[in-house]
Amino acid sequence: MLSVRPFAKPDTEDVVALWREVFPDAPPWNEPAADIERKLAVQPELFFVAHWEGELAGTAMCGYDGHRGWVYYVAVSPRHRRRGVGAKLMGRVEAELVKLGCGKLNLQVREGNNSAVEFYASLGYEIEGRVSMGKRLAVDREDEE
Repeated sequence: MLSVRPFAKPDTEDVVALWREVFPDAPPWNEPAADIERKLAVQPELFFVAHWEGELAGTAMCGYDGHRGWVYYVAVSPRHRRRGVGAKLMGRVEAELVKLGCGKLNLQVREGNNSAVEFYASLGYEIEGRVSMGKRLAVDREDEE
């Protein structure tokens, strides 16, 4: 049976292992344990885990700034794919953001990740004509040195 609930501290070790498995090429500044701690400091109620018969099956982390919502770390264990885990997680993300008054949800997919694009398209997401830009900010973090 599939269930989705907010992240709890005892989930940390399993979530870190899942992210390392699902995102093996993540950049060094996306260190899972540190990203979890940062999320727990800001809108921790918008971090979800899915379990399939007691085993961690997936995660989704989102945020809302009063203007737009963003979703990150949508990860489904390879052992649990094609069971509706990702769709259930995204449904929970969308429902929670709607409760906050969010009218638009954004996400980014790494170039070349066609299976993720197909997954989000199946949920009604569309590719938008945008240029994604970013800038690393100097913060007091060891992984940025």
